Amino acid sequence: MMEKRDRESKLVLIIEDESHIAEGLSLNLSLQGYDVCVARDGAKGLELWKDRAPDLIVLDLMLPEIDGMSVLQQIRLQDEKVPIMILSAKGEPSDRIEGLSLGVDDYLTKPFVLEEFLLRVERLLTRADWNHESASELAVPKRYSFGTNVVDFETSTAECKRGTIKLTEQEVRLLKLFIAHRGKTLTRKTILEIGWGYTGKVSTRTVDNFVVRLRKYFEQEPGRPRHFKSVRSVGYVFIPDPEA
Repeated sequence: MMEKRDRESKLVLIIEDESHIAEGLSLNLSLQGYDVCVARDGAKGLELWKDRAPDLIVLDLMLPEIDGMSVLQQIRLQDEKVPIMILSAKGEPSDRIEGLSLGVDDYLTKPFVLEEFLLRVERLLTRADWNHESASELAVPKRYSFGTNVVDFETSTAECKRGTIKLTEQEVRLLKLFIAHRGKTLTRKTILEIGWGYTGKVSTRTVDNFVVRLRKYFEQEPGRPRHFKSVRSVGYVFIPDPEA
């Protein structure tokens, strides 16, 4: 057992559906002086992240409701700074690469050594303190241009064929999602899970309606879209610079 050290009320959010692991981590982090909250599924994890603003997130990948990768992506669309450690039985190189490409800070496979886990937690929180005042590079820039459009994510406004428009929070979230995955087809299910956070409360028709809205803003010919294109029976793909 590591020696307990003084902490400044750092809050760790554990998103883990295996009770014995969640309880064991919670106990040992508490003994180290951290505050801890636990979610047993992805939807609850997102809810606690929004409500509690944790200093560190420990995230399992195989979760009920919303899987860990979708939870990770939704958080990263809105917060690039909070440290996230994946704790998963999925230890293949492809799993690690996917997690790192989506913005995870550390990746530890199960089974793991408790002392190593606690040291990694301490290291991530220390690094976060060092970087607290320095702005990190966002996966989506503060200003983004495509076609004749310019989106300013700091002010939630856009310059488009309609002039200057004010974007809603949900429109901003979906734009960030499309831009972060530009050139890649996103299924309606993926858009729902990442863009809304919980599929049970929103239908796929809602996704279609929002895409129609984005086309009205940003397409020169909404009926013949060049940027927000449909992929039949699958979903949508965002193409920032389509060929003429």
